[in-house]
Amino acid sequence: MTLIVQKYGGSSVADAESIKRVAKRIVETRKAGNEVVVAVSAMGDTTDELIDLANQVSPIPDPRELDMLLTTGERISMALLAMAIRDMGFEARSYTGSQAGMITDARHGSARIVDVTPGRVREALDAGAIAIVAGFQGFNRDSRDITTLGRGGSDTTAVALAAALGADVCEIYTDVDGVFTADPRIVPKARKLDRVTSEEMLELAAAGAKVLYIRAVEYARRHGVTLHVRSSFNNNEGTWVVNPVEGETVEEPIITGVAGDLSEAKITVVGVPDVPGKAAEIFTIVAKTGANIDMIVQNVSAAATGLTDISFTLPKADGEKVLAALRVAQPDAGFASLQYDDQIGKLAVVGAGMRTSAGVSAALFRSLSEAGINIEMISTSEIRISVVTRADTLPQAMRVVHAAFGLDGDADAVVYAGTGR
Repeated sequence: MTLIVQKYGGSSVADAESIKRVAKRIVETRKAGNEVVVAVSAMGDTTDELIDLANQVSPIPDPRELDMLLTTGERISMALLAMAIRDMGFEARSYTGSQAGMITDARHGSARIVDVTPGRVREALDAGAIAIVAGFQGFNRDSRDITTLGRGGSDTTAVALAAALGADVCEIYTDVDGVFTADPRIVPKARKLDRVTSEEMLELAAAGAKVLYIRAVEYARRHGVTLHVRSSFNNNEGTWVVNPVEGETVEEPIITGVAGDLSEAKITVVGVPDVPGKAAEIFTIVAKTGANIDMIVQNVSAAATGLTDISFTLPKADGEKVLAALRVAQPDAGFASLQYDDQIGKLAVVGAGMRTSAGVSAALFRSLSEAGINIEMISTSEIRISVVTRADTLPQAMRVVHAAFGLDGDADAVVYAGTGR
């Protein structure tokens, strides 16, 4: 039998009717002769609502208790989905992350998977049942506490189960028809991609494309899991995310897609002595906060003063703690001041075809210039170019760049729900 792991996001199970529709799809997959494991997210905006509730009760919720609270969302949806499947005449068994063998480290709120022991899930499949697993959550053996995997954790749960069970495919269901050349909510003429490499998907996810989360893509690439991103609102084929086959000679398009991200902020460290070791000292301070740094730019030092400025981008959620750490270290580090800017947007163009195509940077910069959009920072990799602009210009920037690289389709893309998850 073919083993299929399916993941359904919050918008796919937003209410009772949606849950029944998802249950019908799962049953149809089982009727086709497949073994089926399902990872499910909390209903609709439940997780956000629970976070808001926690913040009303406590300004700084305890991480352990917050994880206990947030995992209730997936437990509700998994149980309701199992009930709906049973009413259709098929056996279904629901499991929490810990019951399904999702073993993590002890970090609350952003735990990492360290092992998967899906014995109970395998037993359910051997008994002919459909296994429903709560996404986003796991269990730490040392502390014996429940943990959560952070945003996109249900994607990661599904991929981890697929890898551990040796699934033939991991289907990620969402409210759009697959992976598009850009977010169709921002770029209506975006086109669905039939196939994208895991390398390209990693870059798109890192640059802000939310249809798949970067941790899930990386896990799939590392363990050889084939992903199929599909809509839960129809039966159309979606987008296959695959590892390139060694020696494959299929010519890739120059640009696969355009991504935008409004979740980052920029910190500028002003007046840094331009001497060896100072940049290392500053980023050691930042590293101790646990913040993830994205783009870095250091200006040429002023000849008269011997001072330079260093700018870097990071998630807005990490901004305050990094500023606090730098302020404490300022007397020893010897820089003049700090500037914080949370009104930036990051745009990235991604494509494996960049490796062999000249002029991509020129076309990108020219299209932004002609639209009157200023570039503040630039970063590149082998298959990606990222730029920072003003936040309020990002939607326009995405549309003009998308058009400049000939990615526009003939008709507007369809978005079935509206959240992208």
